[in-house]
Amino acid sequence: MKKMILMATALMMVGCGFMQNSTSSNTSNTASSAATTTATTGTNAAMSAGQGAGNALQALYTQYVADGKKYDYKNLQNIANTVNLIASCEGLKENYKDKTYLSEFGKGLVASSLGLVTKDNVETVTNSLVDMVKNNETVQNAATQAQSTANTAAGYANTAAQYAGALSTLLSAFGSK
Repeated sequence: MKKMILMATALMMVGCGFMQNSTSSNTSNTASSAATTTATTGTNAAMSAGQGAGNALQALYTQYVADGKKYDYKNLQNIANTVNLIASCEGLKENYKDKTYLSEFGKGLVASSLGLVTKDNVETVTNSLVDMVKNNETVQNAATQAQSTANTAAGYANTAAQYAGALSTLLSAFGSK
């Protein structure tokens, strides 16, 4: 779904760029338009990723509270939400130093988490997610293993188990929202 949205956005932008190029002979406008299109596509991708992460975090937190403030990595819904969270945070590995990407990702987090992530804690949450997907080699290996097992339930369950500690810490940081 995310790839389809990105592809549709890219096609729409290319179409708009084509129309602009066919009506304008100024090459500096064309170069400027291409740079703007690339920047817009990147920020749209970051915001979409943040929205996906916010949705997954909200679902994980709701279940965390329902389970007595424990992250149950064997719960099928938690497994699915964990995999969605990790997939949404994939871009953070490459863009963790890009302030624009992080800002747009954060906007998506705030917009989609139903008040769980706020302007006050968005930087902390984003940094936790960056650390979770970037710095833990065991976690990275688990994510790779889940992808290489052709999206099997066992691969996803293993991924959720590997993220259990980091997610428990992050979810407990929200207190009682």
